Formats: sequence, structure tokens, C-alpha cells
Amino acid sequence: MKKQIKKGIILAGGNGTRLRPLTYVTNKSLLPVYDKPMIYHPIETLKSMGCNDIMIVSSSEHVGQVVQLLGSGRKMGVKFSYEIQDEAGGIAEALGLCEDWANDESVIVILGDNIYMDNDDLKVDVKLKGSMIFLTKVHDPERFGVAHIDWKNNKVLGIEEKPIKPKSDYCVTGLYIYDRRVWDIIKTLKPSGRGELEITDVNNQYVEWGDLEFKIIEGPWIDAGTFESLHSASNQVINYRAFKKRLLESKGVGVKQNNGSYI
Repeated sequence: MKKQIKKGIILAGGNGTRLRPLTYVTNKSLLPVYDKPMIYHPIETLKSMGCNDIMIVSSSEHVGQVVQLLGSGRKMGVKFSYEIQDEAGGIAEALGLCEDWANDESVIVILGDNIYMDNDDLKVDVKLKGSMIFLTKVHDPERFGVAHIDWKNNKVLGIEEKPIKPKSDYCVTGLYIYDRRVWDIIKTLKPSGRGELEITDVNNQYVEWGDLEFKIIEGPWIDAGTFESLHSASNQVINYRAFKKRLLESKGVGVKQNNGSYI
């Protein structure tokens, strides 16, 4: 029987500078997306991928609010643990704080402001050796980490962060699967020009080893880290729920309503 990855990590630290003044008083992952706090969406994504043991990394200023909202996780059918990122040192730095908790197991990592509307779109045959990234086609790839893809051999040749001339229009979304070697990689990283440890450098190390796989997602994906995308996220949730409701009703299947189980 294939072993499933049970441990998931939500990276919900950072200063949320693009969403100020809202984030002066709360973590951006606690801001509402329509009728739920944003962080409910990555929780549901991890649950859909089989994770029931979830670490949440947040800032020291707001971790208390996160704990107050989520508690132990019992009501959501999971177990939550919490870690504090004292300063905004980058995604890879935040991930590195979880090494002891991971206990040499593979992990699924998601950014706290990333929303995937169709969790069924994310299901993969997970390998416990290597890593996997999830790509989607965008019209403005220069805003993201962009994958250079060898389509003939179905492999990633490299990832470039916010390139002036992107080598593709497929960006790396905020969902990753890593084996235990990720902790060793993070320890070798040097801060980038913006003073952070970059997750792109982690992924490129797996590329060099030939151990990075990718999956193209077709369903809606939102990086809800700006006012425009946060507003769009609420509208897309409303529209997607209506679409799913119509689809299920056409098949004679009922729909759960706003109980934290479905987006």
C-alpha cells in the first residue's frame, strides 16, 4: 500500500505590506474571503490532499489571533501545531522552522494567501522522494516565479523569480511537496537581494538533482495578497460555489452549505 503524506504546513507569516492598513492589526491570512477567513482555504486544500497534522507558521504579532480562531483543530478534523516566525525572512526561512516538527517525513507546504478553488484538481500520485510544484498559466508571468519547461521530456529546466523576459507563461503557485532533504537545502541558502531566503532557490536545487516534478492545474487559483486579488477572490468564491451547486444539482447530488467543509 502506498504511504500517504500526512503532514502539511501553512506559511502564514510575513508583514502583509501589500494589504496595509488592513494588516496593521491582523495577519492577512485572517482577512475574510467572502464568508470565511482566508486561512480556511489552505486548510481545506491540505485536508483534501490527505494531511491531518498541520503546522501553521505565523508572526509573533498575530499568532495569538490565529490560535484563537483555529484552536487545536479538533472541530475541523485535524491537529494544529504552531510556530512563530519572528521576522519576515522569506518563505524558505519560515519553512525551515518546521524541521523538528516534520521529523524527517515528507511534507506538503502551502502559502496562507493562496486559494485553490478546485481541490480535486490537485490530487497527485505523491512520491516520497523528491519534490513537486504546481504550475498554472497566467497572463502576467513576470509577477511570479516562472518555470522553464522542457515539454518534450516533461521536466522543469529551471525556475526564475519575476523575470523581465519570462521563458514561459506558467508560474509556480504557492503549493509544494518536499521530501526530507528540503531541510538540508534550506541550511545552505544565502539571503537574496531583498534579504530573504527564497523558495525558488530550494526548488532549483531539486531541479539540479533531477528530482523536481510538476503538475499543471486547470482550476481557478488566486494569490490573494493584494487588494485587487483579495476582492477578486471573494467574487470567484461566490461564482464557483454557484457553479458547483448547479453542477451537483444537475446530477441529483446535494450540496453542503457554508459549514467549513466546502469552499
